[in-house]
Amino acid sequence: MAKSKKYQIDVTALPQYVPEQSDSDAERYVFAYTITVENVGTVAAQLISRHWIITDGNSNVQEVRGLGVVGEQPLLRPGEKYEYTSGCQLDTPVGIMRGTYQMMAEDGTAFEAEIPAFTLAIPRVLH
Repeated sequence: MAKSKKYQIDVTALPQYVPEQSDSDAERYVFAYTITVENVGTVAAQLISRHWIITDGNSNVQEVRGLGVVGEQPLLRPGEKYEYTSGCQLDTPVGIMRGTYQMMAEDGTAFEAEIPAFTLAIPRVLH
């Protein structure tokens, strides 16, 4: 139990539809999402890379891997938060995103922070 409290990152997501960049006739649906990454553990940790799994309404899966987020690799001390906004494009009006951040603690321990699944949906599609 002690280890899990030492290396603990909470991730929350706030998605929103971007109608001005979307075109339903062309099956292009653009979504923005604001992610808050909070170090609730007891050791400073740096976000090194990300792995997203994006599933559209037709069950097509796209995986995205890359260094950092929005060009940064933030170092979060215990109690600190980092927030950023990014986006994705789907071919369907509904989809789901989930994933992990690969973290490196100040003491050299590598661990993953789970990004809980969140829904991307244009307004009034889901009830």
